[in-house]
Amino acid sequence: MKRIWHLSLSFTAAWLFGAALPAVAHHSGAMFDDERVIELKGTVKTLQWTNPHVWLQVVVEANGTATEWSLEGGSPNSLSRQGWRSTTFKPGDVVAVRLNPMRDGAPGGRFIGARFDEDGRTIGRWE
Repeated sequence: MKRIWHLSLSFTAAWLFGAALPAVAHHSGAMFDDERVIELKGTVKTLQWTNPHVWLQVVVEANGTATEWSLEGGSPNSLSRQGWRSTTFKPGDVVAVRLNPMRDGAPGGRFIGARFDEDGRTIGRWE
């Protein structure tokens, strides 16, 4: 009887572990190059304050060409605990942003920090 109980408990634990894997897989950051940090200066197009991740769209002009960069942030819940609000970035704000770029070279990355041109305030990690 004890052996059956242990087998049942082992099976249940294995099933629960397997069921949790898809939730962990969602938060993969494999597409970002964690070894590189780049800094860009541009104009905020929009801040998408949505679950599961906030997205900041910044338009960067270089050599006469405007490119829209998509920067992924954390969840609205975690960012609000760090002082962010849905109004932190407004369309037209000029900002310098630091990010881990996409590995495939696409114009996007993981948001690290930003400095606002208007008043020099920073948000995120800005060393």
